[in-house]
Amino acid sequence: MFKGLGNLASIMKNAQEIQSKMSDMQNSLKDIIVEGEAGGGMVKVTANGHQEIVSCTIEPSLMETGDKELIEELFVSAGNAAMVKAKEAAAEKMSELTSGMNIPGLTDAMANFGKQ
Repeated sequence: MFKGLGNLASIMKNAQEIQSKMSDMQNSLKDIIVEGEAGGGMVKVTANGHQEIVSCTIEPSLMETGDKELIEELFVSAGNAAMVKAKEAAAEKMSELTSGMNIPGLTDAMANFGKQ
């Protein structure tokens, strides 16, 4: 009658372990810094693991051209590149977190972490 309780206790222990590690991981994501660039490095956007843009640099020579549309396009491209890298870095961090845990379906779920 109580054969499944041992498994339930193990699942609960794993859940608590994951919750603790998730909290630590969320805190550590701010320390992940990635950079996306466009226009041969003329525009660089830096983002963190929380997928927040933290800085942007634009080469002065590009600003001098006065080509507003080009600058906007390059910023969007560099920003998107930074977001892709931030998502990949966060997914890698999640993968590290869950390695060694034997929870059905977790590996598949983590493979899709950060994907839309």
